[in-house]
Amino acid sequence: MRLVIAFLLPIATFSFALGITLPMMRLEKLYFLEERPSLIDVIQGLWVEGDAALAVVIALFSVIFPAAKIALTHVAAVTGGRSRSLALLSAVSKWSMLDVMLVALVLFAAKTSGLAAASLLPGLWFYAGATLATALAAMLCQRA
Repeated sequence: MRLVIAFLLPIATFSFALGITLPMMRLEKLYFLEERPSLIDVIQGLWVEGDAALAVVIALFSVIFPAAKIALTHVAAVTGGRSRSLALLSAVSKWSMLDVMLVALVLFAAKTSGLAAASLLPGLWFYAGATLATALAAMLCQRA
């Protein structure tokens, strides 16, 4: 089990870094305008446009909580669950799927509005992979 955790955590960390920096989706508007925003670009754009509250909420649930979950899973794996990291990990894990749901809602809104055609790009796949790898590693850490 330790070997699986040691395999999953670097994959989760690397995938998370790629997931928030690579473009997550391609939005084609009016057949000639195209955007390829990453999660960081979305947060930065919201902040610049004056939607600071929304930018903070998205940053918190899509970047800070998942990064904290990955860090706490690393600590739990190294300490073997003998620290308070498992309790914190349990608390943070409750918010772990909110980030994926948020991205899915944005993609759904873009596709159903009729104003843009949306398609998935590697950033979303890396982000989803990081979420799944972290969830699996956290579950294995709690069992060990």
